[in-house]
Amino acid sequence: MKFDIVTIFPRMVEAGLAEGVVGRAKERGTLDVVVHNLRDFTSDKHHVVDDMPFGGGPGMVLKPEPMFRAVEAIRETRGAPGAVVMTSPAGRPFTQDEARRLAACGHVVLLCGRYEGVDERVREHLATDEISIGDYVVSGGELPALVIVDAVARLIPGVVGDGQSVEEDSFTRGLLDYPHYTRPADFRGLTVPEVLMSGHHGEIRRWRRLQALRRTLERRPDLLESVTLDDDERDMLRTLVRARIDDETQRS
Repeated sequence: MKFDIVTIFPRMVEAGLAEGVVGRAKERGTLDVVVHNLRDFTSDKHHVVDDMPFGGGPGMVLKPEPMFRAVEAIRETRGAPGAVVMTSPAGRPFTQDEARRLAACGHVVLLCGRYEGVDERVREHLATDEISIGDYVVSGGELPALVIVDAVARLIPGVVGDGQSVEEDSFTRGLLDYPHYTRPADFRGLTVPEVLMSGHHGEIRRWRRLQALRRTLERRPDLLESVTLDDDERDMLRTLVRARIDDETQRS
C-alpha cells in the first residue's frame, strides 16, 4: 500500500508516522509512505504557497499551482494513484467503509490544506475525493491525513500483527467494541466479570456479542439501523431494548 502526503509541515506528518503500527509497517516495507513538502513545488525563490483570496476576506488561500505540480510529480515518479484525497470539513464523513474503500485503491495521495482553505480548482479538477474526519475544525489537514493513514493501514494485511484484532475493532461489523479487561482480576474492589475467567469460550463469545450490542444501543443506536445481525444477536437486541423500555417506564 502506497501513501503520498503533500503538506507544508512535513516534519509534523513524519513525526506522526514514526511510531506505532504504522511506523513498524513502514520499517518492514509493508507500507510505502512518502511525505512531500508543498514548497518544493513552487517556482519563486521564496517558495510561496499561498496568496490573498479574490474578492477580499480574512486569511490566505493555498495556491493551485504547487498542488497540481506535486500530484503530477507523484504520478511521474510513484505511479498513478487510485485516489487523490483532500481533507476538508466540507468533505464526506470518514467511516470504516471509507477506510476499506481507500485500502482497496492501493495508492492514495493526501492533500493537506491550511489557512483559510485551498483554491477551489484543486477541489474541482485535482482531488478525486474530499473527506472530513468530523464536524469540527482543526488548524490544517495534517492531523486528518494521519488519522486516514492509520485507519486505512490497519486494514492492510501484515500491518497489524494480530489479524483477529482488526476484525474485532469497533465499526468493523458496524458495532462498537465490547469491554476489555486484564490483570489484576480484582483492582481496589473492582472485579472482572466472572464469565471472562471461566475458560468457557462459547460463553465468553456470547457475552462479548451481548456487550457490543448493549454498548452500541446505549451510545450509538444509529449504527444498529444498518448493521447485519444473526438470529441470536437479534434476540439479544430485542431483550436489551425491552429491558431499556422497562427501566425507563419504572423511572417515569
